[in-house]
Amino acid sequence: MGYYSYKIEHDFGLAPNPFGGYCTLAVCKGDIRKSKRLKIGDWIFGTGSAKLKNLHFLVYAMQVEEKLTFQQYWDDERFQYKKPVLNGSLVKMYGDNIYHKDVEDGEWIQEDSAHSFAEGKINGDHLDADISGEYVLISRNFFYFGDQAIKIPTEFLPICSEGRNVKSIGIPKDDADRFVEWLQGKYEAGIFGDPINWKQHK
Repeated sequence: MGYYSYKIEHDFGLAPNPFGGYCTLAVCKGDIRKSKRLKIGDWIFGTGSAKLKNLHFLVYAMQVEEKLTFQQYWDDERFQYKKPVLNGSLVKMYGDNIYHKDVEDGEWIQEDSAHSFAEGKINGDHLDADISGEYVLISRNFFYFGDQAIKIPTEFLPICSEGRNVKSIGIPKDDADRFVEWLQGKYEAGIFGDPINWKQHK
């Protein structure tokens, strides 16, 4: 198994989106989503940050079980509920099934979403960054803690990225293997908290 780790500086339930029985990573972190090294079975760790005042806490962990193109994700019946509805619930508002191609001209469509401008106007920066990732990552074996993020035991801190970039090759495999074993032994897969930044809506 391979491992990827990065700091989360905002958590709205968009990236990752843990709802409906599937944890998905469809926007942001394009360098992970398009990585040639990424294989089915690899793990992604999203850890806290100074900005969120939870450095060295685990916000989520997901084991990659599928890689879909954006069009496959858009068309898949399993993920219709992840299409954003901005006047819906917070879960709907932060849906991550945003991108697909125009059937007539093949141009990318960015749906009215948390990554578009007001009134559905295209945010080109988000569009370019998001689609550059090429794939949507899918998992049913995930642990999402959100605002109930758990402190990572000192012995496993080498899994954390201490900088701004994604850490992968530098993660000691033995430490990461033991961390996953510890995590799966202590918790059942699923959701344990709300997205951290939802408090802004309350």
